[in-house]
Formats: sequence, structure tokens, C-alpha cells
Amino acid sequence: MKNKLNPQMNSLSTNSVNSTVAHCSSIFHLIDDPRLTKDSYVFIDNGMLVVENGIIIAAGERNEIEPTLAVDCKIVEHPNTIITPGFFDLHIHFPQLTTVAFYGEQLLGWLNGIIPEEEIYKNPEIAAERAKIFLKETLRAGTTTMCAYGSWAKESVDALFSEAERLNLRLIAGKVMADRNMPNGISITNPKDDYEHSSELIEKWHGRARLAYAVTPRFAISCTPEDLKVAGNLMKENPGIYMQTHLSENPKEISFTLELFPGRKSYLDVYDHYGLVNERSIFGHCIHLDDDDFKRVSETGAVLCPNPPSNMFLGSGLFKFEKAKEYGIRMGMGTDFGAGNTFSMLQSMENAYKTAQLQGYSLSPFEAFYHATLGGARALSIDNKVGNFEIGKEADFVVLDACCTPFISWRMEHAKTPLEKLFVLMMLGDDRAVKHTYVYGNPVHSRDS
Repeated sequence: MKNKLNPQMNSLSTNSVNSTVAHCSSIFHLIDDPRLTKDSYVFIDNGMLVVENGIIIAAGERNEIEPTLAVDCKIVEHPNTIITPGFFDLHIHFPQLTTVAFYGEQLLGWLNGIIPEEEIYKNPEIAAERAKIFLKETLRAGTTTMCAYGSWAKESVDALFSEAERLNLRLIAGKVMADRNMPNGISITNPKDDYEHSSELIEKWHGRARLAYAVTPRFAISCTPEDLKVAGNLMKENPGIYMQTHLSENPKEISFTLELFPGRKSYLDVYDHYGLVNERSIFGHCIHLDDDDFKRVSETGAVLCPNPPSNMFLGSGLFKFEKAKEYGIRMGMGTDFGAGNTFSMLQSMENAYKTAQLQGYSLSPFEAFYHATLGGARALSIDNKVGNFEIGKEADFVVLDACCTPFISWRMEHAKTPLEKLFVLMMLGDDRAVKHTYVYGNPVHSRDS
């Protein structure tokens, strides 16, 4: 993909696009998977991150880098903060802004209540207005790369891509495919339109700026075999696009899926049968997979994306972090905003820790931050571009305020190690901890302004 910096970004930036800026703060990033090696991270108390034209040109000890800076390099001080790579949310729903915190039911009943609200996103003006709100909130939470579900209407995806392009965000998104089993009040698609509209969106947006397309069957229950064939054909015809969908979120959902596809041995096998399980596939939730499923996911290189805030909210179950580790699964993490009651990946990490603890597994802050940064980049096969602070990568990063509340400030006085400091932010932090968010070196969110 080409990385074209949109001229409209200039209005958001306090420095010119062609300038060099050195950011001074503690610096933390992952360099490998902490599930596999102890030497997986870098934490520098007195660090410096240097960005030129949106690209990282230095990251390390301030006292080593500062003497090498050009005279006209701008130095920005970020006291009492930790700079981390921008967060990755690999499962989030754009059209559920007005239905988040919808009371009372588990997955299938909940969906019947909230899905009809997505119908309004066929209106381009409303979709454009809400795209601005949606992306503003994700940036306020420190998320700089996401995989987002649109509504069934291609206008919803046009609006989201358009606003992401204006902000120069990395965004993967797609229109939902759903040609059956939808509640009253929402339009049902058909395989012909799903193919044509998805193809139009792929042609228009995939590979443009920092954008990519994901074929998006809502879930197997909502798709006929013909619609899933269309999804598979789109993947074959457009190498490099992604596929995102839901998998094994709820026991009743699984039972209904197997009733609809009686020839298949598992929920995962339904997608596999239609050519939708490969290294470009991103499966949300994946709570109730068995060993055969984990083995198949590992063989294919597909990506699993737990969404702990949503899984807790809907009572869907507990993702098996330890089992994923055993099978060497490629993983990201998400909020599933909509069912997830937060945009914050810090809060998703908090819920992930509790999910693992309920199963006797201690999820370290290094593993949690890995899934939300470098692990997310690896899951999307873009770790050559983003995910940590290696020289030459794109400068998407977050400035986390270690004194964002009076109590967190006091608690940090008693946190001595990198593990302790990160764990405090992960367990007590939320969007208030995100002081600044930078995309391609440019500030796109500043909490106090």
C-alpha cells in the first residue's frame, strides 16, 4: 500500500509535515512476543522518540540521541508520561454508536434489539456525521489502527473510509453481508448485491492511503451458503484483502449455526468450507473453540480476536488465552464496541486479565500490550510498517499520562518496575490516561485542548 499523507492533516498538526520532532518521555514498546521470549520489550525511563515526515528515525535513550539532533529539530517534552505504540482494535462496530449499553439480553436476543438501528446508516449524511464521532472517540482512546464493521449499506463504509482518509488513519473495514435471519427493521442483502457492492468498495478504497478492505459476513447465521460462496470468491479475486466475521461467541449461536449447516463438523468448519479460513481471516470472539478448532486455526495462520469487554457484557464466556498460547495462535484483541461498552483498549486489557485469571492463567501486562500493539500489527501482516518503534516504521503512537487521576498519580509513586507501571495503567486507566494520540507523526487528539 502507498502511504499518502492527506493534505487536510495539516490543519490538525502543530508542526509542519516536513519537520523533525523529538518527543521526550518514558518509552515502551514490544520487540517480540512475550509468550515466547523474556527479552520481548524495551522500556526506557528517560527516552526520546524522533519522528521525521511521519516516520520514526530514532528511539532510545535521550542522553544518547539528543546530541545528534539537528539544530532546528523541535523538542517536545511530555513529563510524567509513557509513550507506547498506538493501539490496535481488531474488532469494532461503527454502526452501533446509539445502541451501546443496550440492556438485558445475551447475544441473539441482544442482536435482535440493536441491529435495526443500523438501517439509518444508508443515509450518507448521517453516516458521515457519525463517522466523525466514531473516529474521534477511538482516537481519544488511543486507537490508531482498527478493523471495523460497517452496516449492510455501502454508504456506511464510504463514510468511514472517507473520514479515516482525512485523518490518515490505518483502517480495515467492510460492509456487512447478511442475506437471512435478520430482525424486522433492517434490510436484508442478497448475494448479487453483496458481491457488487463489496467489489465497488474494494475498487474504490482498498490500498488507498492507509486503508484496506475486509469482506465482512456478519456471522454464519446471517448468511446463506450462496452468500458465503460470494465471500470466498471475493477473497480469491482480490488477493491482499482481509475477511472478518464472528466465530463461536455464544452456545446458542453455535447450535443454531450447526442446524443451518448440517454437513459441517464445527462452526469454524462452516467458514473453512467456503474458503474463508486463511492468514487474512480475522475471527472475533472465538470463546468456545475446541482443540480441533485451535489446531486448524494454527495450521492456516488465521487470526483470533478476543473481545473481553463484550464477552463480559453479554455473558458469552471466557476466551482461552492459555490454549491460544499452547497452539501458537496469531492473535489481536478488540473491544467489540457496541456489545463492548468501551472504546478503550486499556479497558479491554483489564478485562482480558480478569478473563485469564478466572481460568488460572496470569496474563502479564507485556502480553496484554503485545496483543494491543505489535501482536495486532503481526496479526494484520503490517508489522513491517507499524506496531513498535523500530526505525523506519510509521509514527502512530500514544502518550499515556501516568498522573491522569489523583489516585493513579499516587499509585504510580509506588510502582517501581516497568511491569508495575504498565499494570497500573492497564488496570486503572481508561481514555483519561490518553493525553495525546499521534497518527503518522501528527497530533490528532489532545486531551487537554
